[in-house]
Amino acid sequence: MAEDKGNKNRDAADKDEEDLGAGPDDGKIRRGPESSKSLKYSQEVTSPEDEPEREGRSLATTHHEVIRQWAEERDGVPATVEGTEHSDHLGVLRIDFGGGNDKLRHISWEEWFETFDSRRLNFIYQEQRSDGQQSNFFRLENPNREDA
Repeated sequence: MAEDKGNKNRDAADKDEEDLGAGPDDGKIRRGPESSKSLKYSQEVTSPEDEPEREGRSLATTHHEVIRQWAEERDGVPATVEGTEHSDHLGVLRIDFGGGNDKLRHISWEEWFETFDSRRLNFIYQEQRSDGQQSNFFRLENPNREDA
């Protein structure tokens, strides 16, 4: 069952209101032997001020504040999939847009980004679909592993 946001997450949200910054790679895309074609054709975003070149353009970043702002504009909450944990490490990372998935457990942005960075993931996403509608599409990719 999904964890209620409750007081724990409200306290974490207050802490999360601070600018999270760029992260260890300054927002730059992480590259490796298993980088996908979609990463190759995505526009790199390294700052919250960067704008898509056109509607529907695939974007990619590792910038923590860009990712958090994108998710929060869509009422997204950082989450992990229950049952995918490895001992005391978080399992599969997701963003919960309120779809009622009982397998998602809400976590803090700090926990989400700690795992995101330790796995050397890229965040591939869209601001808008090609028809101009807001998009919730995102994908996490590890350029060093096929099974990220």
